[in-house]
Amino acid sequence: MTTIDLTDTTTGDAAAAGTAGTAGTADSLLPDAALPGEHRLSQLEALESEGIHIIREVVAEFERPVLLFSGGKDSVVMLHLAIKAFAPGPVPFPVLHVDTGHNFPEVLAFRDATAERLRLRLEVASVQDYLDDGRLRERADGTRNPLQTQPLLDAITGHRFDAVFGGGRRDEEKARAKERVFSLRDEFGQWDPRNQRPELWNLYNGRHRPGEHVRVFPLSNWTELDVWRYIARERIELPGLYYAHEREVFDRDGMLLAVGPYSQPRTDAEAESVRTETVRYRTVGDMSCTGAVSSDATGVEDVIAEVGITRITERGATRADDRLSEAAMEDRKKEGYF
Repeated sequence: MTTIDLTDTTTGDAAAAGTAGTAGTADSLLPDAALPGEHRLSQLEALESEGIHIIREVVAEFERPVLLFSGGKDSVVMLHLAIKAFAPGPVPFPVLHVDTGHNFPEVLAFRDATAERLRLRLEVASVQDYLDDGRLRERADGTRNPLQTQPLLDAITGHRFDAVFGGGRRDEEKARAKERVFSLRDEFGQWDPRNQRPELWNLYNGRHRPGEHVRVFPLSNWTELDVWRYIARERIELPGLYYAHEREVFDRDGMLLAVGPYSQPRTDAEAESVRTETVRYRTVGDMSCTGAVSSDATGVEDVIAEVGITRITERGATRADDRLSEAAMEDRKKEGYF
């Protein structure tokens, strides 16, 4: 028998406390003491087991799955789960990145090095190609994250992908909190939040008609803290910008934006002063809309301590594209965004 200990410790104290309340009742099916040979899953073990189960289920049900991989922490953890799911064999599906053209150079370098090291088939859909040939137009605010939707949908259609793994988590943003683990997209790639399937007892419905596809979120039930604790436990390598480093930044709308080719301070009447500060990034996106946070966390344990006391989600604190409207993320997801 396997039970889950949500305290994520190796002792039986919390588990004993959890079962003590049932002792002596008519409904009690478990004794107070652990059964001989019983293994209690920690919280991270339970989340890992769930994620691996979801990934294996998709490979069993679908013909052409793909994993969205940007080099960000959530996609790195998702890829790590896929590696463990099929070891010692290779990951049996390609990875896809929708490149805005404004991504952080260190993240792109990490993406390419990871794909080469693991011998992954990396597909890249380029927003810049769509701007060059007129299929998309540059936004007035310079932000390219919202422009990723069309290249993503075209890549899914062109490669006939029927299941797309995404690293979205329910704790990130309220629209993502509404979404199921298996999220059906119609023939236009759109999401209807009112048309979702029940997922009782970890049973997932992958049925879809020709032209439709399913977005799959193995990390749905993880939190930012869970992700970092798992990174620490598994010794997972990440791009260096997730840890404290010095960078030239300027303030805009309550965020620290990096000085770079795609994010420049204003020099008009509302001039924004530049300063060098020790910062790190909690999430990675388009350089023009992703803010840093002041931090001295140079290692993974420091980050865990920092995340453990924060009360603001990483997207709520550092992503300008989520502030475009009250329902910015939900509107984009309905159109086919990640």
